[in-house]
Amino acid sequence: MRWWEQRWFALAAVLLSAVPLLWPTVPPLTDLPGHIGRYHIAAQLGDSALLRQHWDYRWRLIGNLGVDLAVLPLARVFGAVLAAKLVVLAIPPLTVAGLILVSRASGGRLAPAAPFAFPLAYGFPFQFGFVNFSLSAALALLALALWMRMQRAPGMRGLLFVPIALLLWVAHCFGWAMFCLFAFGTDLAALRANGRGWGEAILRAGLRCLPLTVSLVPMLAGGGSGDGSLGASWEWLAKLQWLASLLREQWQGYDLICAVVLLALVWLGLRSAALRVDRPLAWSAGIGAIAWLVLPYRLLGGAYVDMRMTPYVVALLIVAIRAHDRRFANALALAGTFFFLLRMATTTWVFLGAAAAQEQAAAVTVRLPRGAAVLVAVREPCRSWSVARLAHVTGLAVARRDVFENGEWTLAGQQLLRDRHPRAGAYRADPSQMIYDAGCGVDAPGLPAMLRSFDRGTFGYVWTIDLPTPPLPSDLVPVARSGPSTLFRVAPTPHKRLPSGPLAH
Repeated sequence: MRWWEQRWFALAAVLLSAVPLLWPTVPPLTDLPGHIGRYHIAAQLGDSALLRQHWDYRWRLIGNLGVDLAVLPLARVFGAVLAAKLVVLAIPPLTVAGLILVSRASGGRLAPAAPFAFPLAYGFPFQFGFVNFSLSAALALLALALWMRMQRAPGMRGLLFVPIALLLWVAHCFGWAMFCLFAFGTDLAALRANGRGWGEAILRAGLRCLPLTVSLVPMLAGGGSGDGSLGASWEWLAKLQWLASLLREQWQGYDLICAVVLLALVWLGLRSAALRVDRPLAWSAGIGAIAWLVLPYRLLGGAYVDMRMTPYVVALLIVAIRAHDRRFANALALAGTFFFLLRMATTTWVFLGAAAAQEQAAAVTVRLPRGAAVLVAVREPCRSWSVARLAHVTGLAVARRDVFENGEWTLAGQQLLRDRHPRAGAYRADPSQMIYDAGCGVDAPGLPAMLRSFDRGTFGYVWTIDLPTPPLPSDLVPVARSGPSTLFRVAPTPHKRLPSGPLAH
């Protein structure tokens, strides 16, 4: 057994994948602070009159609850912030463990190219903060390894995977759907390898996957899109952007070179005579790639549907790549391990800086009275490569000060959270907090229009982030500044402006 195939290497890879998340108090993922606000509401709503004046949270079964269900019992003990960190910290190690087990289930041992795939645990969907989907995808990889190992016992496997499919769907419906595609691909490959014709192989593979469709029952019963429509829309050119964004974090040149390395490795695995790919994983990735090509950008109220699949399709192909020559395999494993170590080092550095920036922006929270209602306006760049990580940082104010803010998600069928402020009008929920750059081509009100039109009976404060201060209405009084954040109080009469400085008051 070669060094990369031994258990110590697998354990080291799983543990190392958690390193970038160890130091930040809040993992600096774009959407996560907003999710933390929701976790806090779900855990404390029954005990907090301040929260109840702003929010309503009614539990029901939907396909978007993975991290929520894991965080809730921990939040009652540790608080929502630490509980969320502990659960999110587990997602990359689970993903890496899933890739290792899938590679072993396919070829008997870990493929030498597999370490190249491990950094994809920090791919663009995870950086975006799609934590429910990322958890479901990690569990899907673990489930796929079990599915492949039980291939010779389809009856028993079918019974076992009824609850597993339901679990994946509850974690996130897109993660469940991705697993169904991958599972179908592995069985189709096996049936074709056994000499079955295309028609019979497709039919048999479909029948074997039939138990996985149990998740359609709660979906059709009301756990899917709130309005019952698909809401599908495509952005074809964005698919090339998702390939380039495989490892998108902060430095465009570096991230693009790393993505090119992965895509070139996939190409060589499929085309080079010195390499081969395991058929089951190659077929799974092929089915996933076809789905990725035809999937819309938006579906069932969720966005970035096609983007979410991208790193997992590429990862499956990479962990399937094996070398014919022993020396070449050793060199491939060494190169992959170096690539993995390099990406973990740079991700750790990026996360340390990003977490500090988020905390600096959130520092004005201490000037908010408990239970206040704050109108949030955040600049949303559209041409920056660096992942924008401030769009939902105000969710930390919900967790820390029991406030109402207009950046939470309240989409029917996708979230269980609802607000109690109908008078807020257009400024009730995400994405009303987004102020897009002029070149983004988004038809949305700008900051001056927002500051003139928001309901003063609902909001007592205004919080702007990474935005220049426009001419202010006379009733907005600055009370604190920190980094890119400025906090204003709504007052009946104008006051003098404060000098610039951290938390000036």
